[in-house]
Amino acid sequence: QVQLVESGGGLVQAGGSLRLSCAATGFTFSRATMAWFRQAPGKEREFVALLSWLGGSAKYADSVSGRFTISRDNAKNTVYLQMNSLKPEDTAVYYCAADFAILIHTTEGPYDSWGRGTQVTVSS
Repeated sequence: QVQLVESGGGLVQAGGSLRLSCAATGFTFSRATMAWFRQAPGKEREFVALLSWLGGSAKYADSVSGRFTISRDNAKNTVYLQMNSLKPEDTAVYYCAADFAILIHTTEGPYDSWGRGTQVTVSS
């Protein structure tokens, strides 16, 4: 059974940092592209970052590029999202997702499995 469990969310002041973690079980983690999406109140879920399993390519949304870093530890079946220089507009529920295809996607449709999310709140 595929399971993704996010952790590390919380309340932080603008300019601060948080590191999110997503622990994966039930599939071959090293063969999955892992991604982070987020959903702010009243808005649709949007792509944040991904890290492919084939070649290790990383992609970021323009809004977080240069501030967020995605990484993975295949030995621990965990993907991370280091978030620096946080802004109030980063406030959202952050979701971890896994995609087992070879091609990488920045839209949520192709992602096969999702976690339940972790809340990140950035105060001004």
